[in-house]
Amino acid sequence: MRKIICLSLACLCMASTGFAAEVLPEPLADPIPEKIFKGDISVTAVEFLRLPQTLDSSAAPSTNNAYARIQYMQPIPDGSGRLVINDLRGVLYIYDEAHNTLDVLLDIRDGEYGFDDSMFPNETGLAGFAFHPQFGQPGRPGYGKFYTAFSASSHSGEADYLDDNSENHESVIREWTAIDASSNIFAGTSREIFRIGQFAQNHNIGTLAFNYSATPQDADYGLLFASLGDGGAANDPNENGQSLTVPMSSIIRIDPLNSDRRSSYAIPEDNPFVDVADAAAEIWAYGLRHPQHFSFDNDGTMYIADIGQNQIEEINIGVAGANYGWRLREGMFATAFGIGNVRPNPVYPKPIDDQEFTYPVLQFDHDEGNAVSSVYVYRGSGIPELVGKVVFSDMVTGRVFYADSNGLEAGKPGLIQELRIRFDGREQNVADAVGFPNTYGRGNRAGLRLGMDADGELYLLTKGDGWVRKLISE
Repeated sequence: MRKIICLSLACLCMASTGFAAEVLPEPLADPIPEKIFKGDISVTAVEFLRLPQTLDSSAAPSTNNAYARIQYMQPIPDGSGRLVINDLRGVLYIYDEAHNTLDVLLDIRDGEYGFDDSMFPNETGLAGFAFHPQFGQPGRPGYGKFYTAFSASSHSGEADYLDDNSENHESVIREWTAIDASSNIFAGTSREIFRIGQFAQNHNIGTLAFNYSATPQDADYGLLFASLGDGGAANDPNENGQSLTVPMSSIIRIDPLNSDRRSSYAIPEDNPFVDVADAAAEIWAYGLRHPQHFSFDNDGTMYIADIGQNQIEEINIGVAGANYGWRLREGMFATAFGIGNVRPNPVYPKPIDDQEFTYPVLQFDHDEGNAVSSVYVYRGSGIPELVGKVVFSDMVTGRVFYADSNGLEAGKPGLIQELRIRFDGREQNVADAVGFPNTYGRGNRAGLRLGMDADGELYLLTKGDGWVRKLISE
């Protein structure tokens, strides 16, 4: 286990308020008064595939009653067109559209790998997956290899980070090597490559991804990116957001096929904090609260959906070495922890920065949604009006938004419009059409995520009914 030495940039920031001591700012009652209106783009959601019903391993408080906790859908990068879908409850499915078959590629619920989602089924579990770009290339080092991110019991292994602060559970990345990459049912070997302790039940590990636009000559080729939240609870009590000592609140970047003397992976030499004393060299970007999902555009640009505290949801462009500001900033605004002597949870006008932050390219407040859940740039052909648009979703309200990707600039949030979606010929909100009872508040919860196929077409994934629906042009 690595020795951890405190390196909290937050401590440095708290001393400087950016405001005169005798004049404290007032909280913003409506941080973004501009409303998001429906745009001119209209699509239809058509039923594509329903996943099998699964059950939670526990009835934890505030757990909603989902039919299937389907999270993401991505194609295998081998030209087969096969689609892989994860259920948080521990199942990884593979859908072969050419043969119209749905198989369980992998089921990790039997306890062999320490899988445990009992502490909070809404967020913990099989959270993400990614296939190596060489997955379908016999003879290459990445042949048959894919990766999963999941929650594990704290006693099931020794964490690379925060082993002594993992009273709730641990987040794990595991590598799987299939004997036959063309098979729809996994047979092969596996090994754990990364583990980090989690003191609370939420804000865990999220997306795993490779930059598939990278070629073997590019620095990103074959490197695994993963998103990690701030560790949970509210307002980042352990101040992980502005710390470089542990890879929380961050996007990490590692080389899974190579390893050094200390671990089961290697650190890319061009990672931005490799030469920073006492920093976790895995960190590629930091200062994020709960970046459950991120994706790469076809030019390699990373888009990050970061879930806010109580006020602001944001889309950021991934930049190596960037600090996105949490817990000192939430979107384009200051938090109480970035000012001092004011009430937490509201946001405040942003003071003059005394350090460099990278701000969102898109943001919305909680008048418009509650938790941003997925983000993609649409590059398909089925909806011509949507090409080049950043498309992102709100998991609670079920609203789907879009904005032009051209010209987006950090710190100058772009114009957001709402996508019009029809179900059975009627324009409806996702939560109204296919939602389920919300245990966090009144009304229905959409439980909405987005997925993508090999042609770049977009899909709605809804937990309440377990359906995957394809978005098509009207």
